[in-house]
Amino acid sequence: MEIIAEHGTLLLILAAVFGAFMCWGIGANDVANAMGTSVGSGAITVRQAILIAGVFELAGVILAGAQVTKTIRKGIIDPGLVADQPEILAYGMIAALLASAIWLLIATAKGWPVSTSHTIVGAIVGFAIAGIGMEAVHWNVIGNIAASWLVSPFLGGLFAFLLMHSIRYLILMTDDPYKNALKWAPVYLFLVGWIITLISLFKGLKHLKLDINFQDSMIIAALVGLAVAIIGRIMIARLKFDEEEAKKSRFYKVEQSFIPMMIFTACAMAFAHGSNDVANGIGPLSAVYSIVTSGGAVAQKASVPVWILVMGGVGILIGLATLGYKVMQTIGHKITKLTPTRGFSATLAAAITVVMASSTGLPVSTTHIAVGSVMGVGLARSVESIDLRVVGNIVLSWLITLPTGAVLAIIIFHALKASFG
Repeated sequence: MEIIAEHGTLLLILAAVFGAFMCWGIGANDVANAMGTSVGSGAITVRQAILIAGVFELAGVILAGAQVTKTIRKGIIDPGLVADQPEILAYGMIAALLASAIWLLIATAKGWPVSTSHTIVGAIVGFAIAGIGMEAVHWNVIGNIAASWLVSPFLGGLFAFLLMHSIRYLILMTDDPYKNALKWAPVYLFLVGWIITLISLFKGLKHLKLDINFQDSMIIAALVGLAVAIIGRIMIARLKFDEEEAKKSRFYKVEQSFIPMMIFTACAMAFAHGSNDVANGIGPLSAVYSIVTSGGAVAQKASVPVWILVMGGVGILIGLATLGYKVMQTIGHKITKLTPTRGFSATLAAAITVVMASSTGLPVSTTHIAVGSVMGVGLARSVESIDLRVVGNIVLSWLITLPTGAVLAIIIFHALKASFG
């Protein structure tokens, strides 16, 4: 308690700085995953991706970004064991933020799409082992996370594979692809609006504690899906085509028709991401804020002030704008060649998988889902269309994320403990 009373302000400043650094990493890596398929398919430019994220990520963060955030991320550790030593928890959360931010910087510079959730989890586990003991860690949760390394990309890939085949069967392989694209576009657009609304209701907006049951959620999602289908169909009907390009490829008009659909998906995914994954950066920060402002009380939950939410949103945007192109290149270009139809299939597949995981409680990573979805689209063409060397590097980065975060957090935790006595 004495350390919190004496150095609380400095600890909070450190947490805020490292929290901003962590949110920068989330923007550079995690948001780039959400935008990668849209950019890689040619639906939007990097500059447009930043603009879309600027509006919809910030909207998600501020409107639904953890009004009440769990200070101990996903029940990874038991905070009750350090109730009489709140400074230990403060050191640990600060160490977790800096360790995660460092790893995200390294991974992003390499162009590796890693899970920010798994990064912060690994860091918290590391500090818990070093500062409290092995018994403080809920190892069953860690086991579930390890299982999700296989489940996440498999489900994303499966849905992307099926969606791409449906587009090929219903549109691309028909006698009049453009005519059938106009026919089936509203159905796919309805799916976009319906699925993304369910993501927001089940996953993104959970922080607002809205009392919406499953049946009402389905009705709201259906209405939004219908609105998206109508608006999108009008946008497609107003498209202007390059007739010279149309003569060169019978699929030109089809691919162009999927661009508005990709824009809808990019906007909605940015909102859902901002409303949910910003907690990876501001969760530990809110824990330190709660400890310092309460004079040392260790609480399971803490209200998050607006300045922390805004800082998180701004940090995410700066990360996407400065280094996000690295991961966008990997997702959008290096795994397999994407077109608007393929990019749409991958993005919608990722959305479907997230909704399923959110409603069933299955522990998954949105990053792993995104990568798996892009691979699924590639497999719909052939195994040869996928760069297996790139995939191998990505999988290796996933495997070392959790232990790397843990080791870095242990080192930083001991450095903080030594510095503050």
